[in-house]
Amino acid sequence: MKMILLRKFRVLILMVFLIACSMHIMIDLLPKLERHGNSGCSCSHTPSEEPQSWGKQGWPNKHTLRILQDFSNEPSSNVSSHSLERIPATGDKTQALRRLEHYGQRGDKKRQFIQDATLAKSIPVKGSRLSALYEHPLYKRSLPPLTNEDTLFNVNTDIRFDPKAAEDQEWNTEGNVDEFSPTGELTADSYPNWLRFHIGINRYELYSRHNPVIDALLKDLVTQRITSVAMKSGGTQLKLIMTFQNYGQALFKPMKQTREQETPPDFFYFSDFERHNAEIAAFHLDRILDFRRVPPVAGRLVNMTKEIRDVTRDKKLWRTFFISPANNVCFYGECSYYCSTEHALCGKPDQIEGSLAAFLPDLALAKRKTWRNPWRRSYHKRKKAEWEVDPDYCEEVKQTPPYDSGTRLLDIMDMTVFDFLMGNMDRHHYETFEKFGNETFIIHLDNGRGQHIHYNMLYMSILVPLTQCCRVRKSTHLRLQLLAKEEYKLSTLMAESLVRDRLSPILIQPHLKAMDRRLRQVLNVLSECIEKEGYTYVVEDDLQGDQGTDHTHTSPQRR
Repeated sequence: MKMILLRKFRVLILMVFLIACSMHIMIDLLPKLERHGNSGCSCSHTPSEEPQSWGKQGWPNKHTLRILQDFSNEPSSNVSSHSLERIPATGDKTQALRRLEHYGQRGDKKRQFIQDATLAKSIPVKGSRLSALYEHPLYKRSLPPLTNEDTLFNVNTDIRFDPKAAEDQEWNTEGNVDEFSPTGELTADSYPNWLRFHIGINRYELYSRHNPVIDALLKDLVTQRITSVAMKSGGTQLKLIMTFQNYGQALFKPMKQTREQETPPDFFYFSDFERHNAEIAAFHLDRILDFRRVPPVAGRLVNMTKEIRDVTRDKKLWRTFFISPANNVCFYGECSYYCSTEHALCGKPDQIEGSLAAFLPDLALAKRKTWRNPWRRSYHKRKKAEWEVDPDYCEEVKQTPPYDSGTRLLDIMDMTVFDFLMGNMDRHHYETFEKFGNETFIIHLDNGRGQHIHYNMLYMSILVPLTQCCRVRKSTHLRLQLLAKEEYKLSTLMAESLVRDRLSPILIQPHLKAMDRRLRQVLNVLSECIEKEGYTYVVEDDLQGDQGTDHTHTSPQRR
């Protein structure tokens, strides 16, 4: 009797094991089985029904992703975080250049210019305050002559498109031959806008003051068809890498909070939500301040079904989609924080707002160095950073490379003003292009934790670098004074600039008023510096800093 029971138990265990294996196999085969089902998705039209197709084309081979940025916790880090895909080895540019050639060729030939009446508002109104600002002498100062060492790419050598080298030979028969030069190569004007943006980067700026490519690139971010989506690895919150029809790429940050929502005062700055509208506003503020150190950002209303779920090749992302009890399409992805069903991102019914930030060049083509912000916060609930307890901390910074010479310290002061106007307390790292060494601007990336409205003492600590060092560019100070005047009021200029964005209004009125209030606070701090030091606190400089001039020394002009 015991032997019979033992045999039955063994058979039962075997059956359970076989059932479990069968279920795992069915789950793995589910995407491939469903791709033979209905090609459409009912979610886009009738959200009350269960989605019929969760992946129309199965899981093709992995695609190469260019990287936008990384904010490593290691102070010595000089590389950006890797995406889901492996980038070419450092120093080996052949593969990346070939891919760049292929992207530029096909993207240029196949790009579609969508005429939309709603984009007419992106055209500056003649006689507007914003136009008058850019006509002011402070916004017309020219850069030093650029050499090959001052440009990120030398178009004649580093980036040369050869149609015969394209992987897709069918492309050679498309389009007009008029776009080729007599040598059979594509001209720079025919490159896609994202590539023209990359080519324009130099030692002093991400883009020139009146570069028409930027407005064209902003339009591309809104209108280009999304062909592929993947999660970006690293970071505390969900971000998506989107690839467009013209092979450009952008970082998508979805809407997590409404314009009116504020972070509770008891929340730590490192546990705050990232705001898509803060990313958009940061780009416009950066242009108004004439820094031009933020990559182009535009707002876009994305169809989560057709433009994310149905085109993603990321299984982990695909599996987090679901229909909420309110019949809305939702997903949550994978990240360190806020990636769960309790913090899911839901559409209405499948439309969601988000910011799209244009990618910087591939790291294989233009390496970037990641620097630890000297005034980085402790990111600890009880411990304080050194700058919070040492009033003479700036003196130590000024004796430490690269802050002991050149313009880097003044760049930090510019970034401090920028973050204070935005309300961003989370500037732990920044990046520079490695080719330009220490004599170049710093890139203002990752601006999602900005735009707090209400005042608190911790918020004022953003200005500590300015109060401790009492250093700022003369041109920056003059522009801040200009933006405090009624005819060039910062809030008015921001409102006029932001109305061009597809998701307008980007900022509510309390946000705009807060920026005027913060601007006055910055000017008060600088006035106190002058009174305390007894002399002017900067030497003469141009908009981006004189080459080889040490701006950390003061020019003693007694009052």
